[in-house]
Amino acid sequence: MTQHIPLGRSFCRISKKLAKGGKNYLKLNDKYLKEGDALLEKSDYVQASEKFWGAAAEDIKAIAAKREGNIKSHGEIYRFITTLSKETGDSELLRYFSLAGALHQNFYENWLTPEMVVDYAEAVKWLVEKLKRLAR
Repeated sequence: MTQHIPLGRSFCRISKKLAKGGKNYLKLNDKYLKEGDALLEKSDYVQASEKFWGAAAEDIKAIAAKREGNIKSHGEIYRFITTLSKETGDSELLRYFSLAGALHQNFYENWLTPEMVVDYAEAVKWLVEKLKRLAR
């Protein structure tokens, strides 16, 4: 059965099987965090940037899946983290997710300094811990 539900200001197609996908998103999150740390140790800041972005995005998708939503675009990710921030009253979610977004852009542009990538990666780890509590 497929229906549309609101996720923030957008509507997404969902199915009953989708909630199971949340576990997959959490597994990918763990994978990306480990790979990101390994890439930082190798000083591969560009690739590490994308892994940490991915870790944050996968956690957000896991929360949406738990609510039987299916996020399919970057815009939906940003709208949904805004919804989570409003629901929890935690504006730090937005601030820290913006750093994940900067890491994503760095994958394409390579303009962040190594120190910034390391600092932003730590911020994403903090964000991920907060999001994981919401995903469970």
